[in-house]
Amino acid sequence: MRKQLPRMREVAGYLRRRGVEFVYAVARGSSDNAVLYGKYLLGTRNRLVVALAAPSMFTIYRRPPRLPPGLVLAVSQSGQSDDLCRVIEEARRQGQPTLALCNSPRSPLARAAELVIDLRAGVERSVAATKSYTAQLLALAMLSVCLDGGRREFELLQRLPERVASLLAASEERAGAAERYRYLDRLSVIGRGYNYATAFELALKLKELAYLSAEPASSADFRHGPIAMVESGYAVLLVAPRGRVFADVRRLAGQLRQRRAELLVISDHRPLLDQAQLALPLEPGQAEWLTPVEAVVPGQLLALQLARCRGCPLDRPRGLSKVTRTR
Repeated sequence: MRKQLPRMREVAGYLRRRGVEFVYAVARGSSDNAVLYGKYLLGTRNRLVVALAAPSMFTIYRRPPRLPPGLVLAVSQSGQSDDLCRVIEEARRQGQPTLALCNSPRSPLARAAELVIDLRAGVERSVAATKSYTAQLLALAMLSVCLDGGRREFELLQRLPERVASLLAASEERAGAAERYRYLDRLSVIGRGYNYATAFELALKLKELAYLSAEPASSADFRHGPIAMVESGYAVLLVAPRGRVFADVRRLAGQLRQRRAELLVISDHRPLLDQAQLALPLEPGQAEWLTPVEAVVPGQLLALQLARCRGCPLDRPRGLSKVTRTR
């Protein structure tokens, strides 16, 4: 934030001068989940239409769409994926402004984009992206505030590092709590609104680190079929900080308790946490649009702790590599 906020203000000023009203975003893996957060954030706070690109149109089918005037945004940890580069290259060919949020400012993606924000997260030593994902969320929040924000929003951004540090320390103190789930083989991960992205990212972390069959869904979509899986002891991880969607997620929690589900809850609402078999508390008082930056942390650490107690290799999950070159 200290190093890149001035640059983000410059980028936002340029995009305002270009009259950007539409964002076409492209990413893979964890970065794709960050973009999902950006879809809600830029849509609700900045009233921008956000669409997610299908890179195969640009690479395999070689029939890229004609892009309407707007920003083409690429989000990547490594900046090495050929398909992301192809989307940015085609966007520039069509005369659209392009922005890369990248943790490797000398990568092919960063070189291809017109504008670059360096995430400055440092080297991700683990295959499973964690700190770079958090940095991507922060960068998107900074972009949103720089496009349309006042003093209050900037103050909330400035408090984020201290809040996340406090949350990280508190979550590490509960490392033994994951032992209860050593032999778990499947669960559902539920979030809605801004934290729909958090559900997808935590499901991914539980898959790649602890080798669990973890399926993400919104609380609304979960009622449209997947809830039929829930029986006594079925585990559900709820991402439920207070905000506009909290009441709906809380109602789902009540339905799940009636089915005697095993509830793991990430929340800042004490009564809901008290009803969980595993409570992962958040600090209260955060604006809902920033809660994904904080809510992902206890979930990331839960995946870490589950991997440890299940004997899974932490830094090199089977079948994965740090840089995945998709085409």
